[in-house]
Amino acid sequence: MKFVDEAEIRVTAGDGGNGCISFRREKFIPLGGPDGGDGGNGGSVWLVADENLNTLVDFRHQRHFRAQRGQNGMGRQMFGKAGEDIEIRVPVGTTVIAVETDELIGDLTEHGQRLLVARGGQGGKGNVHFKSSINRAPRKATPGTPGEQRDIRLELKLLADVGLLGFPNAGKSTFIRAVSAATPRVADYPFTTLYPNLGVVRIETDRSFVIADIPGLIEGAADGAGLGALFLRHVQRTRLLLHLVDLAPMDGSDPAAQVRAIERELEKYDPGMLEKPRWLIFNKADLLTPEEAQARAAGVVEALGWTRPWFVVSALSREGTWPIMLKVMEFFDRLKAEAAEAQAEADWQRSHS
Repeated sequence: MKFVDEAEIRVTAGDGGNGCISFRREKFIPLGGPDGGDGGNGGSVWLVADENLNTLVDFRHQRHFRAQRGQNGMGRQMFGKAGEDIEIRVPVGTTVIAVETDELIGDLTEHGQRLLVARGGQGGKGNVHFKSSINRAPRKATPGTPGEQRDIRLELKLLADVGLLGFPNAGKSTFIRAVSAATPRVADYPFTTLYPNLGVVRIETDRSFVIADIPGLIEGAADGAGLGALFLRHVQRTRLLLHLVDLAPMDGSDPAAQVRAIERELEKYDPGMLEKPRWLIFNKADLLTPEEAQARAAGVVEALGWTRPWFVVSALSREGTWPIMLKVMEFFDRLKAEAAEAQAEADWQRSHS
């Protein structure tokens, strides 16, 4: 299925039903009082996160969602039936933004999470509410209020633990094939991935993480150049970035310059992204001798003043890829342990305060 990560839809909640003007009319009670009931509330529109979905493609075909209107009130103080809510299923990781104001409405990050995007109108009051000692036969009722209507933009941000960064043809798709069961398209000629691919790296039965192959970035991506701008949002949620660098670019470009170019795009898109943990993966070592590969990688590291972890691999032959995955798993285990320790400390402080 084609990956679609953005869609605009219109949601319309149901109007409230109108209140009723009615008077009690029964045998032997010719002058009964008012008994008009209230109108029912209109149905609301909810978004519900569903982990079984991974695309917004369905919203390319249906763009307008309308909840049911509330029923009008009736005589004998019978209230109208409330309109039924509608639930729209969206993938986990969907961000909801109001089109008109560009305001963030909500973020659906867990399976089953619900978000109200259009509230139904209130039912009108029947004339039974307007009787008084000086107005025993009120001919007044209120109409139901209209339901909310708004245009919203849905943006899907992948909930991956690890994001792969790099210029087009750096070997990201080959790398994710080497370490997971994902099977993105690869070829022996230059081309770029057209949509993100997710793969699960399973270390042991209960130890795994999700890795995302993000389409290649080029200079100007943060300003809309190339395909990468459409997918920069996906790396915002990742906890670790693996920055793939081509050790032997076909165009003879400088790998260090490519790293700096992508750093500039990350900073322009979101300065906080440069603070994320990021490791350099020097790929395509199979095109060089082991000594040349190590020397070239070391030269790039020195030119960058790089102090974070870095590795030399061949994704095509899978040489050196699995040890990196083990180190990534250790990294996440350490984060988990630190989070548990911090939570325990917070609980202790709270219990002794």
